[in-house]
Order: sequence, then structure tokens, then C-alpha cells
Amino acid sequence: TCVGLRNLLQGLSFSVKYYSKHNHLQTVCLYSKIKHQKCHILDCSGGTCTHRTGPPGSIVPWRFFSCKEGTKIPAKRKQNTSITTSEHLYKDLLKSEQENWNDISKGYKAMTKRIKEKLEELHNKYMFNSGSPRIRFGENVYFEENGCIFLSKADDVDEGNVDILFSTEDLGFSDAFIQRIRISPDQKYMAISLKSDNSEEATCVIMKLGHFPAVEEVIPSVFSFEWATNDVLYYTSQKNLKCQNVFMTTFTNQKHTELVYTEQDARFFVDIYCTKDRRFLTINSNSKTTSEVWLVNCRHPFKLPALVQARTKGLIYHIEHRNDELYILTTYGEPAEYKLMKAPVASSGMENWQLVYALEKKTKLVDLEMFSDHCIMFLKNAGHLYLNVISFVSHSVQSIKLPTWACEFELESHPEHTSSTCYFQLTSPVHPPKRFAYSFKENNLIEQAVQEVPIITNCHTTRLLAKSKDGTSVPITVFHNMNSKELHRKPLLVHVYGAYGIDLNMSFKEEKLMLIEEGWILAYCHVRGGGELGLSWHKDGCQQNKLKGLHDLKACIMLLHELGFSQPKYTALAAASAGGVLAGALCNADPELIRAMVLQAPFVDVLNTMMKTHLPLTIEEQEEWGNPLADEKCMKYIKSYCPYQNIKTQCYPSVFITAYENDQRIPLAGVLRYVQKLRKAVLDHASNTSKKGNWIPSIILDIQANGSHCDSSWEDSLNEVCSLTGWREVVPSIDTSA
Repeated sequence: TCVGLRNLLQGLSFSVKYYSKHNHLQTVCLYSKIKHQKCHILDCSGGTCTHRTGPPGSIVPWRFFSCKEGTKIPAKRKQNTSITTSEHLYKDLLKSEQENWNDISKGYKAMTKRIKEKLEELHNKYMFNSGSPRIRFGENVYFEENGCIFLSKADDVDEGNVDILFSTEDLGFSDAFIQRIRISPDQKYMAISLKSDNSEEATCVIMKLGHFPAVEEVIPSVFSFEWATNDVLYYTSQKNLKCQNVFMTTFTNQKHTELVYTEQDARFFVDIYCTKDRRFLTINSNSKTTSEVWLVNCRHPFKLPALVQARTKGLIYHIEHRNDELYILTTYGEPAEYKLMKAPVASSGMENWQLVYALEKKTKLVDLEMFSDHCIMFLKNAGHLYLNVISFVSHSVQSIKLPTWACEFELESHPEHTSSTCYFQLTSPVHPPKRFAYSFKENNLIEQAVQEVPIITNCHTTRLLAKSKDGTSVPITVFHNMNSKELHRKPLLVHVYGAYGIDLNMSFKEEKLMLIEEGWILAYCHVRGGGELGLSWHKDGCQQNKLKGLHDLKACIMLLHELGFSQPKYTALAAASAGGVLAGALCNADPELIRAMVLQAPFVDVLNTMMKTHLPLTIEEQEEWGNPLADEKCMKYIKSYCPYQNIKTQCYPSVFITAYENDQRIPLAGVLRYVQKLRKAVLDHASNTSKKGNWIPSIILDIQANGSHCDSSWEDSLNEVCSLTGWREVVPSIDTSA
């Protein structure tokens, strides 16, 4: 069996992630399905454009299905000489950049060694003690550590009495990390997704549990999966960053696989979720602004799925179930923020939706967990985290404010909806995860101290509001060492994202804590385009409102400097993926505000990318950036802020970019063009202003052969800290008049 698994997974090129040693299991609650999946939220460029005349989503009768897929053979065509020349130039440029980085990185060896030792020390001190999220299933607890999946009784989990069910290393795949786990209702099967560091696609391994767990089946290119019954698994297949097909596979005596659903609209992405009470499995087809849900009856998994509500432009909704009623989290009605509504299963159309609870203004719904008699909403408001506990018995709502240091929730999986306790973890960029529980019986919050996590006591958290160009108040979260004096002389690292309605990532990272200990100030700018203040916050910063995010970022940095948090010559700006749009735009418009910029897999060539409909995500991305091919006004607007289009001969900050050679989301060619154009502008400016003592910024590009667009690796963390630390060490000697 092990040999069979190796053969089936042969060809996957795995690359070790440092964080795989403590990688958390993906635990999916209702709102986790609302958010785009981790790898889906960083979409920054394009999609396929295929004209179809069929309905948006199609439920196909079983008799029409075949689990075999035909292979299209591309027609032969004449070799295009210009394309061949372009490919040679691209390869030469790629080789040149790699050689340049190899020469530069030699000077960082001693620094890299020191930083690596420090990060390992911090990791051992904090993360090894924090534990990993657990899947509680009756008396059993499942959890993952170091690439292994363990089973323990609830009373023995902290005593070390555990059984090992799965090990990536024992099966010859120590370089893979475990992304998701799903246990069948009778706990006889376990489905696991394994993902590599340099691939967007995951492989699903189904284990048959028992005294001697064994591999039952391996399914390649899987995105999401759920058990409908004890031996029926539904899953979505992923190809070219798209999920548009749902399959059902059985593990009975007569195994078979059937295609259940296919999505025809290229703007929509399909995933699967099982309601908390395991009554229904939902097939969710979502674009950036619209959704549609089909229900699979888990008591009759072979029946055709039933439509809840036909897709309506601008209407987003997601489904849970309790006591023969659908609970619907939706944007239906005014204001266009999330509300909890309900409707009978038999009459699920939106004309029958009844309001249960509406969120307060400027409140972000982070997650939602449904139980038999309660519902817990995990909320953000003005930078603070809250729990809203809705009782379906007393029809009351209790609001609980969480510790002020907390910036992120990390929910644990609760497969049993009758559980009397909800478990979750709280974290921040400089605070390792700490476990909490809310007891419905006790009606209070319990801080778990089974595995003591050292408390970070020397870090101060400040929340500010900056006034943007149009008067809008923009939240900023600031961290700094409480013992630091003369903050105006300390280095400042500003973070920004501002796209897709996604919050800035504020989970714990050892390198952030290290920077605090080294005297840095960390600032997180929650600009429009992100989701920190709800759906309207995103809407106010996408398409024809993108420049508002740039104005927000400028206002945030200026306020920080005005309040004495560092100064321009000690300020660096960090961004990843779509965050590169605002970071690059600020670099062009107001380069004097920062001294350095660190980008990871940045989206810096918006216009050219959105003009190429052959790319995997272009069509889907039009709801975020607009369609420059169909709208000249949109083209001009994108051109007005696109980082690549607006590079000019002027003094720029130093720039360090990490890119990935096989990045499917951000074409490397666009990053290469950006770097070349930026270098030319820098050199032209230097030659035009050849004054003695003038500072010439460094434009450094690190192209990694392996690695994923979505997750930063151990090496990325090292490079980021090294580049910042190296820049900081030379700043004091720089002529500040430059």
C-alpha cells in the first residue's frame, strides 16, 4: 500500500516548509466557507475566458457521468519567431537575476545565521508550547504535529497517551504538509489533503482506520472534500486554479465515482461544506460578489442536489442547518452587510427568508459556528475582537469582548453540533496562539492553561485612526517594545494589503516578535479594499475606488510619523500579492515617505495582466479590478495607479522582492518587467543628479525556483528579516539629505 501511494504521488515536487513542523490543521466552520480559501484569497491576476451557452451551474443525471476525463491534444501550429526570441530574452533575464541574487546573498551569510538561530529560539520557546488545533469527536481527539496525525482519548491527550494514524515521513513524503483532515461520521475513514510548497494543488489520501490504519485511495488535484455518509465522499477537483467540478466517490463493496455538479461560469469557484449537524452537504458556487448553493441530503446522498436560491447578482449567501430550518448568512436586504436569516428547508427561496440577527455598522464577521441550541459569531469592531453568543432557546444575544492584545481568531473543529463548549485560539503578530473556550452551560469564557504559553509582557499595542483624503477614518494597529525610548529614531515596518475584502494577516510569526525585540515598530494599516470594517469597506476600495486605498495608506504613514513613530528615513513598507498594488503605487506617488520596500510575490503589473484573458484568473478578477478590455474608462483608471505603468525618473526607496518562478497567480514576466523598468528609472535619476554623496537605492529581486504564491516559507522569512536588518544597519551612515 505504501509503495502504491508513493507511485501515485510520484512527480509531485515537494519542498520543505519550516512551519510545517507546527502547521495548523484547516478547521472549517460556516464563515470559513464565506472567506475565499487561503490560496484563493490572494488572487491577483486573471482567468480563462471561455464562451459557453449552458446554464451557470449544471446538475447532471448520474447516467450521463463518467469518471474518466478525455485529454485534448493541441493542434500543431507554426513556430512564431517573435515568441521564440521573447522566450530566449526571458530566460536570459531570469538567469541574470538569479546570478545577481546569488552574488548579493553571499554578504548576508553571517546575518542569516544569527537570525536563523534567533528565530529557532523563539519558535522553541513559544510555538512548541502552544499545541495545534484539535478535532474533537465524542471521546476521541484528533490532532496533527510534525506531519503526523494522532488519535487520543479526550482525557489522555495531554498525558501523551496517543496512537499514530498517519505519517507523511513513514510513507516517504516528509516534504509534504497536511492541509486538511475530515473524519467520516463513524470514524472508520479519514480523508487528508497533502500539499507541497511549490504547487497550488493538493492530493487527497483516504485512510481506512482501525488497529492497523492503511491507505485506501489517493485522489490527485483535490481542493475541498466532505463526508456525506460513513462511506460516501464528495470532493471538488482543481485545475489551473479553478474548481468547477464536484465528484462523489463511494467506499462500499462496489466502489464508483460520479460527477455531480459542474460550474460553467469562469467567474465562479466551487467548494463543499457539510452543515454542523451533518444533515446536508452544501455545494457552494461563489464569485467575488455573487453565490449559489445546492443541497445534498446526507440521508439520501445519491439523490440529485436541490437548489436553495438561484444566483442573483450582488447577493451572497451561505447555509447552515438546525431543526429542519436553514440558517442563512447573507447580504440580502439593506444594508448590504452580513445578516443571519432563516427559512424552511422546503421553501428556501429568499422571499421566505426571515431575519434572525443583523450586525452593527462597521462590524466585520470573521467566522460563525453553529451548535444545537446556540450560534457563536466571531466579530471585529474598531480593531477589537468580540464573541456574540446567540441563544435559540432564550432568544438572547450575549456580547463578550476578548483580550485587547488579540488580533486574530483560530477556530478549532467541532464535528459534533451538540457540544456544550466552543474552543478557539487567539493570537496576534507578536503573541503566540493561546487556547480559550466558551462554555454554554457556564455561560462564560474560559482561558485554557493546560499548555502554558509564555505571555509577551514587554510589547505595547496601540490602535489609531488616520483621516484619509476624503475624511474617512482608517484604522491602524501598532506594536512596539514598551521599553523603547525615542520612538522617532526607531525603525518602522508598515504592512498593507487592501484587496478582495481580506483582512491583513495578523497571526503570530516569530520574525515579527524578533523585530520587536530588535527595537522595531510594527504598524498594520487596515485600508479600504480590505475587509476589516465589513463588506462596505471592501466595496469602497475596489474597481473605480482603488485610489482610496492609496490615499488611506499615505494618511496612515503620515499620521505615524506625526505622532513620533519613526520617520521616513527609518520606515520600510511590506506587502504581499495584491498588496503590492498599493505599496508600488505609493512608491511612485510619494517615495519620500519610506526608505525601503519589501514585497513578496507582488502584483505590480495590473493593466497588462487584466488585458490577458488567457490567464487562469482574469475573468474572475474583473469583479475586483474591472474589465479594461470592455471599458476604456476602466483602462484609464487602472493605468492611473498601476505600479508598472507609473514608474518615473525620481529618487526611489530601496526595494527587495521575492518572486516564484512557477507562480500561477502572479506571472513572473510582469515582475521582471517591473524590476527592469524600476532599475532604469533609478539609474537615470542618479545620472541626472550626480551630486557627491547621493544615495542610490538597491533594487533586489530573489527568484525562488520552488515555493508557493500563497504561503511564505522559512527561507522567505529569513530573507525578509535579513533585508530589513541589513537595510537598518546601513541607514545611520547614509546622507539623510539624499
